Amino acid sequence: MSTQLDSRTLLRLLGVRTPIIQAPMAGVSTPALAAAVSNAGGLGSLGVGATNAGGARKMIRETRALTGKPFNVNVFCHRPAVANAAVEQAWLGWLAPVFAQYGATPPESLAEIYTSFVVDEAMQQMLVEEKPAVVSFHFGLPPAEVIADLKRAGITLLASATNLEEATQVADAGVDAIVAQGIEAGGHRGVFDPDAGDDRLGTFALTRLIVSEGRLPVIAAGGIMDGAGIAAALTLGAQAAQLGTAFVACPETSIDDGYRRTLLGEASRHTTFTTAISGRPARAMVNKFTALGDDPRAPRTPAYPITYDAGKALHAAAKAKGEFGFGAQWAGQAAALARALPAAELVEQLEREARQSIERMQALSF
Repeated sequence: MSTQLDSRTLLRLLGVRTPIIQAPMAGVSTPALAAAVSNAGGLGSLGVGATNAGGARKMIRETRALTGKPFNVNVFCHRPAVANAAVEQAWLGWLAPVFAQYGATPPESLAEIYTSFVVDEAMQQMLVEEKPAVVSFHFGLPPAEVIADLKRAGITLLASATNLEEATQVADAGVDAIVAQGIEAGGHRGVFDPDAGDDRLGTFALTRLIVSEGRLPVIAAGGIMDGAGIAAALTLGAQAAQLGTAFVACPETSIDDGYRRTLLGEASRHTTFTTAISGRPARAMVNKFTALGDDPRAPRTPAYPITYDAGKALHAAAKAKGEFGFGAQWAGQAAALARALPAAELVEQLEREARQSIERMQALSF
């Protein structure tokens, strides 16, 4: 094991005051949210994995108009989808009766609705040109030459890992810090290979395992919703905590009213993993779409993100009739702790809670 890292290495690297990182949350986070978190002393984040280079550049520039502080830009490094017409048609056939309930028909065919960063040369070049302070990778890593280009541009790099093998790959690739994504996390599971076995490690166990390797600073992620969770992560050796679901109810996000009501209601007590919405395992609040995927008669889902093409169409059809239960209502296991506070106020509250929790721990005698 290498020498112990300075506990403030990461904060200096990121140029932030407080160890609070807002998770990127593609389709949920906005320039207003990222800027508010960064202005409050944390690291705000943009999720651009579901858009193209032009859309991502626009988001980066809009965020820069709202803050002069560092922020993170997150990209998806999943394996490019392989189409399978038979699987896709079977899935569309399965969904057809549900579309019909809302006076709609499913798409005739499905498409790969966005491109993986590993082959998206336009996105790669845009990031080198725009030079955001931080870029983070989810679902894996881009080619070595892309990492080298981003590093030469002066960009700090983060990457998620769900086990020790992935963490080793991240460290060997020259990335600057590891996001330890525990099984409690909401949204898409960051496994590099979704067809391989998943150790399903919890945030605490995974954080300690990666910290024990001592190679890179660690950011704990998954199920952290308040200052007590942040303090616990820091006690385990993480240098920061990444919170996603905790920020979803902030007014600066782009979620619809149905998602907000669900998150702030009784349904937030129940989450599950599903592939039905996007084609890749993701933790969401239990709703009509997750139930559809859990049906034992359901056929195999198409590849990610091809499945998302159908999922978005079904959500739009149902939403037009006032039904929000087919949305991608991603949430972590502790979603019931969500608070509908403005982002800057939430960061201040999280800091206050973390300090109080640390003080209580320091007051204990063993």
